[in-house]
Amino acid sequence: MRYFIEIAYNGKNYFGWQRQPEQISVQQVLEETLSTLLRKEIKLMGAGRTDAGVHAKQLFAHFDFDELDNKDEFLFRINSFLPKDISVKNIFEVKGDAHARFDAIEREYEYLISLGKDPFSQDFAFQINNKPDVDLMNKAAELLLHHKNFQCFSRSKTDVKTYNCTIVKARWEAKNNRLIFTIAADRFLRNMVRAIVGTLLDVGHGKTTLEDFKAILNSKSREEAGASAPAHGLYLTKVVYPEVLLI
Repeated sequence: MRYFIEIAYNGKNYFGWQRQPEQISVQQVLEETLSTLLRKEIKLMGAGRTDAGVHAKQLFAHFDFDELDNKDEFLFRINSFLPKDISVKNIFEVKGDAHARFDAIEREYEYLISLGKDPFSQDFAFQINNKPDVDLMNKAAELLLHHKNFQCFSRSKTDVKTYNCTIVKARWEAKNNRLIFTIAADRFLRNMVRAIVGTLLDVGHGKTTLEDFKAILNSKSREEAGASAPAHGLYLTKVVYPEVLLI
């Protein structure tokens, strides 16, 4: 049987989702926990990678195993074994060829900014003192919806076949002394969202004009874009799949 698990985690203590040679990752902790509980080596394939320090409110991964007798009991047991900063929210059977990464049709991220010092969000939001021009940042964000190649926001040394992405949502919202940036696309490049956020903040603070932002998009050069926003303000919030994957 092939199973999808829905995961959430606080990324503060992990070197991202994907296994690393000498660093602890969310994937490693989950694989080791599953292997112990199921008494068989379990390998997970995640819907995507999150960088070190990035959080996930929803991430899916798949694995293969003989039929589970009681999924509710399994959920209780695995969450009892996992550390406090990782949880498995759901598990369900899918078709044998369903793939957590390649079958995902949309991913959504949020970036959280706290306006001013807040001791209760210092690990979960980027804290800034000067409020940027949100309307101007939204005008720049709108340009993302009409662009395809995002090499300018990609990590320089990365092995990808294409830098093309289809962004379907990119919007800032001011709420309760916080700024929330929501962005959704069919796929994202490594470091892409944080680079976009950092560059949009430059627009909001008057360091980069809208014409400059257009030029950055067309440059295909990471050096032209702004600095990446810190990892701890970023959340993977949603991964969407076609319903036909379900059994």
